[in-house]
Amino acid sequence: MTDEEIIVDEVSEEEPVIDESPIAGLGTLVFGKWDTSEVICADPGLSKYINLKQVGTPHTGGKHANTWFGKSKLSLSERYINNLMRSGKYTGKKQSATKAFRGALDEINKKTDQNPLQIFVDAIINSAQREEITRIRFGAVSQPKAVDSSPSRRLDTAIRNLAKGATQGTSKSKRSLKDCIVNELIKASNGDATSFAISKKEEIERIAASAR
Repeated sequence: MTDEEIIVDEVSEEEPVIDESPIAGLGTLVFGKWDTSEVICADPGLSKYINLKQVGTPHTGGKHANTWFGKSKLSLSERYINNLMRSGKYTGKKQSATKAFRGALDEINKKTDQNPLQIFVDAIINSAQREEITRIRFGAVSQPKAVDSSPSRRLDTAIRNLAKGATQGTSKSKRSLKDCIVNELIKASNGDATSFAISKKEEIERIAASAR
């Protein structure tokens, strides 16, 4: 056997090349497009509770509702969509809310040329308050007291205010829910005070500072 024949045999015995690209909907891509591995959480307190993994359609049917800290097992996209249906004309319309949020991510990508999930996470970080007030009762007298917010509550409040700001933007306006989501998330990610979520955060922290 010549040297050329030996080289041909060695090449033919090489292992086939395996495509290791991520599979859409298996916890790697959100809505089959957006890569979660590119997202960075700048807030170490919230990073433990921010879950971007999504398997297929963001609808778990409430299977984590009665489990301890079950909310942390839900993806942020589903939690945000659920908050869009909290009240008003979008109550119970999960397909419409999901379609609006999916379209909003595409629009954010066109406007910012960034991963829309990063804009989403930045908006949550900027709109999560660090302290709030509680009431302490001394006999018949109650007075406000400033307390630190837990990471889980910070995330809950931020998602709720972002969704509330988007749904309120559609009232008495011709703008669609998708456009209002884009507007609210981009403003909140930039720390703009005109954002509903940012204004609510500053209001809560201002009241807490006066109650110290």
